[in-house]
Amino acid sequence: MTEIRFYHLTRQTQEQALPLLLGKAYDGGRRVVLKLQNAQEIKRMNEHLWTFDPNSFLPHGSKADGNADMQPIWLTDMDENPNEAQVLILGHGASAQNHKDFDLCCELLDGQDEHAVKGARQRWKSYKEQGFEVTYWQQNDRGGWQQKA
Repeated sequence: MTEIRFYHLTRQTQEQALPLLLGKAYDGGRRVVLKLQNAQEIKRMNEHLWTFDPNSFLPHGSKADGNADMQPIWLTDMDENPNEAQVLILGHGASAQNHKDFDLCCELLDGQDEHAVKGARQRWKSYKEQGFEVTYWQQNDRGGWQQKA
């Protein structure tokens, strides 16, 4: 059964947190699908992943790059898993219907956006009703993560 984790951002933006989460998953030897809401966000994230840290490299691609099966990190706005990823990360309010295709699903939510928090609460309840293992992680004062539920 897929594990679903909610990551409640309180100290960083998604642009700051996503490369760190992607890097952690990739360093762990897992392939990742990062789902965003639209093509514009994919383009922006693609550029960000090339420039966020000059001393870091996260191998990634999107439909614009092709070769999905060869991309360790796949950026998309669709419910798909063309690189046979184990991890699905949902950013910038994206949602998915294909959670069961992954071992782990991570939802990032902006703690400053009350609408996002309300939506996360509704999805939490729905996931629990469907039998998923659901956990909640919140950023601490140093920007690290603490499991709260």
